[in-house]
Formats: sequence, structure tokens, C-alpha cells
Amino acid sequence: MAGAKGYFIGLGLVQQILLKFVLGLDGYGALSSALSLSSILYNTVVTTSIQGVSRAVAQAPEAERPATTRRALSVHAVLALPLGAAAFLAAGPVGTFTGMPHVVMSLRLGSVIVVAYGLYAPLIGVLNGSRRFGGQALFDVAAATFRTVGLVGGGLVAVRLFGRGPEGAMAGFVAAAVLVLVAAVVVVGTGRSGRSPLGVREHLLFIGPLALGQLLLNLLFQADLTVLRAFASRAATTAGLPVEAADPLIGAYRATQLFSFLPYQLLLAITFVLFPLLAAAHRARDRDAVRDYVRAGMRLALVIAGVMVSVSSGLARELLTSVFGQDAAELGSNAMELLTLGFGAFAIFGILTTVLNSIGRERESAIVTVVALALVIGLGALGLSGTAFAPALLLRTAVATSLGILVATVSAAILVRRATGGLVPTATAVRVGTAVAVSVVLGRCLPDLGLTGNALRVLTVGYAGAVAIVYASVLLLTRELGAADLALVRRVLRR
Repeated sequence: MAGAKGYFIGLGLVQQILLKFVLGLDGYGALSSALSLSSILYNTVVTTSIQGVSRAVAQAPEAERPATTRRALSVHAVLALPLGAAAFLAAGPVGTFTGMPHVVMSLRLGSVIVVAYGLYAPLIGVLNGSRRFGGQALFDVAAATFRTVGLVGGGLVAVRLFGRGPEGAMAGFVAAAVLVLVAAVVVVGTGRSGRSPLGVREHLLFIGPLALGQLLLNLLFQADLTVLRAFASRAATTAGLPVEAADPLIGAYRATQLFSFLPYQLLLAITFVLFPLLAAAHRARDRDAVRDYVRAGMRLALVIAGVMVSVSSGLARELLTSVFGQDAAELGSNAMELLTLGFGAFAIFGILTTVLNSIGRERESAIVTVVALALVIGLGALGLSGTAFAPALLLRTAVATSLGILVATVSAAILVRRATGGLVPTATAVRVGTAVAVSVVLGRCLPDLGLTGNALRVLTVGYAGAVAIVYASVLLLTRELGAADLALVRRVLRR
């Protein structure tokens, strides 16, 4: 499972690089706009379906699992079809409202992906609930591979045949989703009729709050890009330009997001470990254990996020140029320098909400997520309103997003401290903050040698290593990292 997650993240980065190369920055921006909105629904459906069906299958007696599988799949099929239809019908109004009428066809293709994943994800939930983790990992790898081939291949064919690739890329994504669905049906099966302990009402009551939480989280993921899209399109038309003129700006901002999201994606591994530990300690009413787990988890998360933010913020221009090209770097490097810091806070926000969920404070977790969403949208609208069409739109979006996330993260930290009595020690926060500041300044002061191509990529890797070493050195000198931490690293490496 861990290997599949690593493959998914790595292939996702390769996928985005190839899409930018195939579609160009403008086509990449148009596709990113469509994927951003579509993913709000299909990511929510995937996570909710896997967790909901896994729980139902895991709780059923062995003899009743085939019937439970059939009933669970039936429920999710009934939910997926109208959800996809609603997404199809909403594509036109949503595309117009968000300033991207030229990607309405891509949004309609995205509604087919919602249905396909709505049928596919419950089958993966069956594998998970049956503890067939190897099979689940193989499907994760296959789905990621098919999606990359479909997106890139479809975009390439459409560019060569029609001179425009976003719709072709989305069509390739649809084909990949249908293909992996058919494979899952063949391998997993659909169960059989019979006696099942799964109650439909009970199942809906379980997945309802779960779906709401995932919907809020995915809305938060895509809020800044969607707000930027709407106001950039409006600014373009005000300047007498077509809405398509905003596509390169969106493409550049999406490129900065890929680096900014890395700390959050990596720290998901901590949530997988922290959640069951905290839940068990909370059920046992062991307040001391809950406090200690929170402190240890938060400290580890802060240290890991710090090193990633130091590299991505300090070397923003070099990273963007090496991976996405000079055009993306010219538009997005200033925004990335700030946005990576904001999403470093978002990674910590993810750990904090995990803590709240694991100790039975789901309502507080949902509230603070709504606060974060409202702040990102509200501050973004306030900062971008009336702004002329220019690359400054990206920096203003990054400022608003970072401020909103920072306020929400502080609010979540207060809730966690009040609920558990534990949080990252103040001294640790100061030391990590100092290490980040020193490392970022170093990264931005490293000389630009005027290199291009592979030479620049090699230099960027070397610079990244230097920044990481300085970050670790500051933590060692301030005694934040010590012998116990090094011993832990050695134990992990030996395993």
C-alpha cells in the first residue's frame, strides 16, 4: 500500500510534466481548471465509497460477505448515477459562473468519471474490507497508470488532430476510468444475493457525514485555483481579451500547487499511524497517552514539513524552471515562494483535523474546515477584486490562500490543545521556524549560473541537498534533533 502511494505521487508529478509539455501552458491551464472542479466530486466519491464499503464488508461474517458486497454495491450504484447526471447538467452553469465556458465539454466528460469512479471505488472498498491489500495496491497502481496514459495520450492525439488537447485528455481519462472499472468488476466480482447484516439506512448514516467532510476538504483543496480562474477570466474580459487568455496564468499557478501540496501528501503517512493510536487511547480514556501521541505526531510533522517547505520556497524559480519550463517560472515563481509556506501550514492543518476526528471531535473538525474554506474564498475574492489582468493575480491569490490557511491552522491548534492538553512544544516551533527561515534565505541567495536544461536540473538537485543540509544543521545546533532522533532514523532504515 505504501509502495502504491509512492508510485501514485511520483507518477502524478510525471503526468503533470507531460501534460504541460503536450498541451502547452495554456492548454494545461484549461485542463487544470476542468480537473480541479471535477475532482471535487470524484475524489469525494472515491474516499467515501472505499471507507464506507470497507467498513461494511469488514464487519460482516465471512459467510455473509458476498451478500453484503452485493447490497453495498447496489447502494453506491444508485448514488453514483444521479450524482453523475447532476454534474453533467451543472457543467454549463458552473463553467460560465467560474469564467471558463470553453471547458464546459471537459466538465461534462468529468461527470462520466464521477459515475465510473462511483462504481469502481466500492469494489476497491470490498478488497480493503476483505484485507486483500495486495490486490488493492495493484489496482491503485493500475488506475494511476491508466489515468496517466489516458490523459497524456488523449491530449496528444487531440492536439495533433484538432489543434486543441484538453477535451482529448479528458476523454482519455474517461476511457481509463471505464477500463479500470471493468477490470475491477472482473477481478472482484459483484457478490451475490442473500442474507446480509448491512442495513441501508445505517450505511447511509455512516457515509453521509464522511462524504460531507470529504466534500469540504476537496472544496478547500480547489478553492484558490477556482477563485483565481473566476477573477482572472473577469480581468481578461475587462482588458478586452478572451477568457482563454487566463489559461496560462492558471497553468502556472497549478504548477506551483503541485510542489506546495507535497508536504500534505507526505504527512498523510503520519495520519494513518496517528489516527488509530489516538482513537484507541481515547477509547481507553488515557488522557496522558493522547497528549503524548499528539505532541510526538505534531513534532514529527512540523520537522518533516519544514524541510520540504525550505526547499520548495527557497528554490521556487529553479524548481519551476527545471520541471515546467521558463514560461511557468516567469509567471508563477513569486507566488510559489509564498504559497509553499502557506501549504506547509496546510499540512499541519491536516494533522490537527486528524487529531480532532480521532478523539470524537468531528464537528469541530468540520467547523474549522468550513472556516478555512470561507477564509480562502473570501480573502481571495477581496484581494483579486478589481485587480488588472497580470501575473500579480497569482501572487495575490497566494497571499489570500496562505493567510486563510494560517488562521484556520492556528484555530485548529487551539481546539486540539484545549481537547488534548498537548501540542507541539513552543521551543520546537521556534527552532523549526528559525531553520526554515535560514534555509529559505539561503536558497534564494544561491547564485543563478544561467544554466538550462539538464545542467539546470542537476544544479537544482544539488541546491536542494544543500538547503536540506542547512535546515538539518540548524536543528542539530539548536538541539531540536538529537541522538534519539538519529537512532529512530537508523531503526527505520534497518527495517
